[in-house]
Amino acid sequence: MVIINPKCVNTFQDETREEEKALRDIEKAKKEAEKEERLLQKALKKAREELSTANDEQRADYEAKLLDLEKQLKEAEDKGQRAMSMAQQTRRGHVYVISNVGSFGEEVFKIGMTRRLEPMDRVKELGDASVPFSFDVHAMIFSEDAPSLEKELHRRFDIYSVNKINSRKEFFKTTISEVKKAVEGNGIKDVHWTLKAEASEYRESLAIEKNLQCNAVA
Repeated sequence: MVIINPKCVNTFQDETREEEKALRDIEKAKKEAEKEERLLQKALKKAREELSTANDEQRADYEAKLLDLEKQLKEAEDKGQRAMSMAQQTRRGHVYVISNVGSFGEEVFKIGMTRRLEPMDRVKELGDASVPFSFDVHAMIFSEDAPSLEKELHRRFDIYSVNKINSRKEFFKTTISEVKKAVEGNGIKDVHWTLKAEASEYRESLAIEKNLQCNAVA
């Protein structure tokens, strides 16, 4: 009889759901980029026709409009190419390091992974109605093999896991400097780090609460 570790099954299921979501997002982004390209190409054709018949006073405006449309088209083409590349190489993605001081306290970090074309969509999703405050992003790390990097970081900080029963929660009680050191230990240097959480909603809420208490006493 083969005994399957439930933790492994759960992890696999989570990765599969995330990959399926990522691929849906990528396919949607490809279609949107293609649609935008078609619209911009039509607009460019019209702008060129208008420029060819413009008088001297109108020419500068039409040339500026043409340059702006060409820039937009280039951005749409780049987005389409990026989506296609991500779809072809599904292990590419981002490992994120985020915190939520108001919800979980200081020096508690979630280390997760997403293959979505817009990785911040995943962070916003995590900060939905299930937690009282939005997450702060300390690092968004692009990797050619995001699942392996995430797995290595989870292994490194397993002893500091907040939930010892359900490791899928991916929360770790440590310091941001230790996480940064672990990432750099994997040969990843070119990452922008935000070492201190802004936690603006939480801090503003504390200030409002303090003000309300002062007014109540007065």
